[in-house]
Amino acid sequence: MDDDALLAEQRAYYRVGAAEYDRPYAEYEALRELLTVVDDLPIAGDVLELACGTGQWTLRLAERARSVTAVDAASEVLALARARTASLSVQFLEADLFEWQPPRRYDTVFFAFWLSHIPPTRLPGFWNTVAAALAPGGKAIFIDDGPAAAVYEEVLANQAAPAALRRLEDGSQYRIVKVFHDAQTLTDDLTALGWSVRIRTMAGNFVGIAEPPTTAG
Repeated sequence: MDDDALLAEQRAYYRVGAAEYDRPYAEYEALRELLTVVDDLPIAGDVLELACGTGQWTLRLAERARSVTAVDAASEVLALARARTASLSVQFLEADLFEWQPPRRYDTVFFAFWLSHIPPTRLPGFWNTVAAALAPGGKAIFIDDGPAAAVYEEVLANQAAPAALRRLEDGSQYRIVKVFHDAQTLTDDLTALGWSVRIRTMAGNFVGIAEPPTTAG
């Protein structure tokens, strides 16, 4: 089965549900606490943030970076992100991350809760894009749900990729890609692609820092 339709439905979910995007940050203290992990990560220089959403993480990144370029496919969430970071020097770009190629290199590439939305067949290509976006000595930093988070999702079977069903307040429902990466398996997979990676778990989440193969780019 082709995953294009699933990804289109995922984009629609985040566009239609932009106003509800921040609700988990308001409802779950653990998620708000997770935001503070940025303060202890090696985020520096020019930062590229992938799938920035409404700017919850962008705000934290901008406080530590020389510059932030934040990319998302949904104009609706980008509008909220721009409002949140209006006083900061952040450049926002609307682009499909499965097609967009960074025009320059960055010291840090950051993405939170995006890796789990990438179909497994597209992961090698995604990591190649991240490697090509990193300047020499640069790092990829990522945060996401681990396997324990599956109990909070309505997991679907027989889809083009691992998927879950999400519902919005208006009663509409959408399929999204949702891959619950195990830290050790993800470490092994990245190592096989030539990356140097360290992943630590935090409750039901994981935080990773990875450096690309030396031949990247």
